[in-house]
Amino acid sequence: MKNSWIILFFLCAQIGWSQGEEKRITVTFENVDLQSAILQLEGLCDCTFFYQEPWVDQYQGVSGSFQNATMKEILKNLLDTTSLNYFLLEDRVILTNNNRIYGYLPKGFFGAQEIGDSTVANTSKKINSPIFEKSYRQSNQQIIPTVKIGKSSEITNQESFTISGYVTNTKTKKPLVNALIILEGRNTGVKTDNNGYYNIEVKRGTYLFEVNDLGMENFKRRLIVYNNGTLNIKLEEKIEQLEAVILQSDVNNAVTDVVTKTEIDIKESKNIPLALGERDVLKVAATLPGITTAGEGTIGYNVRGGKSDQNLILLDEAVVYNPQHFFGIFSALNPFVLGEANIYKSSIPASYGGRLSSVFDLQTKDASTDKFSLEGAIGPVTANIALETPIVKEKSGLLIGGRAAYANWILDALDEESLQDSEASFYDGIAKYNHQISKNAKLEAMAYWSRDDFSITSDSLYVYGNKAFSLRWNQKFNDKNSGEIALSSSEYSFDIEFDGDSDDDFELGYRINETALKLHFRHLYSDRLKFDYGVASKLYSVNPGSIAPKGVESIVEPLTIEKERALESAVFVAAEVDLFEKFTLDAGLRYSIYNALGAGTQNVFQEGVPREESSITETLTFDENEVIETYSAPEVRVSGRYLFTEDFSLKASYNSTYQYIHTLSNNTTVSPIDTWKLSDLNIEPQSSQQYALGLYKNFDDNTYEMSLEGFYKTSKNILDFKTGAEILLNENIETEVLQGKGKAYGVEFLVKKQKGKLYGWLGYTYSRSFIQLDSPFDEERVNNGDFFPSNFDRPHDFSLVTNYRFTKRFSLATNFIYQTGRPVTFPIGTFSFDGAEFTVFSDRNKFRIPDFFRLDIGLNIEGNHKKNKLAHGFWTISVYNVLGRNNPLSVFFVTEEGEVKALQSSVFSVPVPSITYNFKF
Repeated sequence: MKNSWIILFFLCAQIGWSQGEEKRITVTFENVDLQSAILQLEGLCDCTFFYQEPWVDQYQGVSGSFQNATMKEILKNLLDTTSLNYFLLEDRVILTNNNRIYGYLPKGFFGAQEIGDSTVANTSKKINSPIFEKSYRQSNQQIIPTVKIGKSSEITNQESFTISGYVTNTKTKKPLVNALIILEGRNTGVKTDNNGYYNIEVKRGTYLFEVNDLGMENFKRRLIVYNNGTLNIKLEEKIEQLEAVILQSDVNNAVTDVVTKTEIDIKESKNIPLALGERDVLKVAATLPGITTAGEGTIGYNVRGGKSDQNLILLDEAVVYNPQHFFGIFSALNPFVLGEANIYKSSIPASYGGRLSSVFDLQTKDASTDKFSLEGAIGPVTANIALETPIVKEKSGLLIGGRAAYANWILDALDEESLQDSEASFYDGIAKYNHQISKNAKLEAMAYWSRDDFSITSDSLYVYGNKAFSLRWNQKFNDKNSGEIALSSSEYSFDIEFDGDSDDDFELGYRINETALKLHFRHLYSDRLKFDYGVASKLYSVNPGSIAPKGVESIVEPLTIEKERALESAVFVAAEVDLFEKFTLDAGLRYSIYNALGAGTQNVFQEGVPREESSITETLTFDENEVIETYSAPEVRVSGRYLFTEDFSLKASYNSTYQYIHTLSNNTTVSPIDTWKLSDLNIEPQSSQQYALGLYKNFDDNTYEMSLEGFYKTSKNILDFKTGAEILLNENIETEVLQGKGKAYGVEFLVKKQKGKLYGWLGYTYSRSFIQLDSPFDEERVNNGDFFPSNFDRPHDFSLVTNYRFTKRFSLATNFIYQTGRPVTFPIGTFSFDGAEFTVFSDRNKFRIPDFFRLDIGLNIEGNHKKNKLAHGFWTISVYNVLGRNNPLSVFFVTEEGEVKALQSSVFSVPVPSITYNFKF
């Protein structure tokens, strides 16, 4: 009976269709609403429209002029940009929303051939058959609501369509990052990006659409997909206590991501006991495999056997040259303003360049556009604060963060007479403005600055600091294309003032600045293929140093080293493609070109002799912006992932990288007064190649995550220096430079427990890092030209970080670290010559200082969890270096009464207790 009514209705439709086309109308619409246009047509054609008013009320500004046109022609024009379809039946016009009424049966409806309009049936394009809806029910038998996507068209040449939109938090209006979108019939889901945006490609039909995000209520809808369309989703917060998750928001990322990255959970970093109760995301990173420091209280990080200058540290796309305060004890980045921290050390995307070892991509969080909030901490040495306030309700907000230290009391308390008159202080500040211009456009601006002042002796004052600025515009062009343009500027500088008792007082300064522009675009070709591409360029400007007399009585001669400038540019493209059902490949190419620029001079040295001032044959002079030297090279980035199961994968990667900037330091550890040198005619850029292979496995419903990865890396033109080199204010620095080869290899093991009362991770790394400084000349050869351990070679590195939650308010955290002592050069004898005693030293880095190990314990006490409290707070009571281990930072040697004695310097040789109060309004 049902099918008989369908046939009768379609036959009537055939008659009505032909009659409706015979009517001709002349009418003009000028910026009217669709409802008014329909009423006007009803009066002109003596017909009746059938529709629901909410369907048409949303369409305003209808315009058009029609001369002797059929009703079909007029409606086609008026409804083209809407979600409405029409059907003509005698003197009636039936409007439908999204779907359409068919005037013929689909092919094979009764097992016979299609009937209906032969013109449509014979078209070369694909005929869209009706969608017969499939219903879905919840587990409680409630019907899942239906959402229709796109507008049904009669014919099309498209095989598939795109659903896209944004996922946001209903309460905060903020985008939800890494929310998982699951569609029935697909093997995998998709995740939202940093702006909460997603897109997914499907065929016409009915689907069950589901959105999941940690801490949010699940979202389910029945989708009827007719065409391309948008579905924006607002998720409600789930009111329940969740188990803590360490290091990453999506527990399966480590297994499924093709380009491996380490994600630091900003919120959970507060529970890890560190020096003097300070939160420090970068210190947390150093507890993970493959990332180490040269020692306690040192600046910089060593990643997979690389130098500290080989890490690109970005804050909202702006480079931070020195991310630490107070000789590396504290971070220079306010933890309360950070939203994401991702580290690439195995496979570096092609969009990043300029460093060999790793990328630390740090992103500030967006300021709330809904309500005012205040968060901060007060500790024994520092105070932090972060303020968020809306500027334009639900559109823009401002985030302001600040930190300051009051550390002088620590120096006064130290039992060291030489430090009694010392002073040390620092501060940093950050401001970010975010504005949602439209649903497809977003503007972000960030400004950051930091400053350290310290005087370890009464006659010297050291000042160093960072400045950074970035301006970013994110744009979604359509369902398949999006992009970002970023303008940034970064500066690092230090100044030294010496005011002694003699007449050699001076002022010394150094400064490096870079200004960068980057255009980064993304194209989603299909579910199986997507592209990243773009261009980037940065201009370096370096003031290598200047010294001037301080005061009229100083006899110091003024000196200024000539300025250095260079332009580094790159073009990059990468594609991620699902080659097979379980194998995905990410292949990228970055081509970088570097131009050292004038004005300036460059020395030319005699061939066949050591490079010394005496071997300079001529000095070349270059005009302003004249190219001194050009270097260029392709950089290949390839990563592959084979998914054995949903929770077990094998990954492999190859990366080649180039670095055109170097640090100048003849210390065994990095210091805040190390300088940066640009590649030029005599100093070549560094390069590196890295191979990696790893297994990634999750267990027990993602409760445990385990990874095992090995790497091998070779490097060229690694910068080192001759023994006793003069680095600062040297006009011919290339005479002190040695460039050699490097190699590093190792195995990294990590196991994490991500759920339950006890969670944390255990990491172990076995790695070696070597350097070779070989030359035909004895003066430029180190250790007979053989490979020898680098200053930061630590074969064994073990970390155990745990947190046990007794209740929802009380938890106990521990942090245990063991590392092999780093290499050092020891004196091995003395000899007399011409009545003077001289010391004989071993081969460079032949020995090691004692091993390092440290245990920290912290007790976290949270306030009650009442929802409507004015402020929420918690206390952290911690003891750093519980065992009182006197870990050496360095070992040095002095001669007293003709005897060589070894002395040791340490940063924390006793347990250091602290108590910190954290609050949030």
